Amino acid sequence: MRVDLLSREYPPEVYGGAGVHVEYLARQLGRLADTRVRCFGAPRSEPGVAAYRVPEGLGAANAALQVLGVDLEMAAGCEGADLVHSHTWYANLAGHVAKLLYGVPHVVTTHSLEPLRPWKAEQLGGGYALSSWAERTALAGADAIVAVSEGMRGDVLACYPEIAPERVSVIHNGIDTAEYAPDHGTDVLKKHGIDAGRPYVVFVGRITRQKGLVHLLHAARDLDPGAQLVLCAGAPDTPEIAAEVTGLVRELERERAGVVWISEMLPRPEVIQILTHATVFVCPSVYEPMGIVNLEAMACETAVVATATGGIPEVVADGETGLLVPIEQSAADGTPDDPARFAADLAERVNRLLADPALAAELGRAGRVRAVEHFSWARIAERTAELYRSLLR
Repeated sequence: MRVDLLSREYPPEVYGGAGVHVEYLARQLGRLADTRVRCFGAPRSEPGVAAYRVPEGLGAANAALQVLGVDLEMAAGCEGADLVHSHTWYANLAGHVAKLLYGVPHVVTTHSLEPLRPWKAEQLGGGYALSSWAERTALAGADAIVAVSEGMRGDVLACYPEIAPERVSVIHNGIDTAEYAPDHGTDVLKKHGIDAGRPYVVFVGRITRQKGLVHLLHAARDLDPGAQLVLCAGAPDTPEIAAEVTGLVRELERERAGVVWISEMLPRPEVIQILTHATVFVCPSVYEPMGIVNLEAMACETAVVATATGGIPEVVADGETGLLVPIEQSAADGTPDDPARFAADLAERVNRLLADPALAAELGRAGRVRAVEHFSWARIAERTAELYRSLLR
């Protein structure tokens, strides 16, 4: 069985959870099937991995149109596959075209949904209509859809009621707990100006509306002044959100000491050490189908404070591996109905753990146990391969 995995992201060009998912899924699936990866970007040296650049004639086109151009070239490369499996709207159309062209099954894994990310219109302009069309077309025509959480499955069926429920399965994201494990060294902390002798709260994520960094920066005004705030935050979606976050960080720096902003995307080992030493990892996302980063923190034995939205409650056990922050959302863009209340609740839960480091350590230890026992990539690959075989019978 030859399977072609289609993705925008693949190492070393990974900036989000979908790229992490494809990296580890490909590694484990390679033990079960002939697995090829097709991705965007610079050429890769890894055997079985083909990368595609934006076609020359689309170099000045809208970003979404550039994606569709890459998708067509990617689909051409799928000849000979028994099944194609696409990840995110960036590669969905490639999978759909390959299905039509070669008569093979198409599996889609939904890591997010375009109708639930309307802020992307800021980034793509009219291209947002194209990304939404590509996703809807691919999902409607897919032979099977994988949701990364029960919450994500509910979102798929709500956003696309034409999809039969029996076509949507839940296979969670996973974590490599051999790689993501506590690192008690301090060289990385010293390199980035983090005081190993003081407690700190850490955020790791892209600067996008989805990740809720703006809400954390408002909450930070009420955090224990004795704690540091470490922001591993880069790759802003737009100049506007970059400017907003910069302004809030600078304002916060005038009000309190211990704000450390690391704007470059750090190598994985550095992130692991920073997560390990944190008293609390905070995930203030307003939209999160699952949130691999919460698993990464848990695997490093760090307590998590996260928004009770999307698939996060399926990962973070409230009161056992972390604390969940309630949120009420009626706006299409996921904005909290009461942003001040959300920020206050976020600060209260973070402060609760800062005031009780023994509790934070207990939650962190329980988080690693949960990550090891429930989110193995080997098991996730086995379930995915079972789904493939069911479509090829």
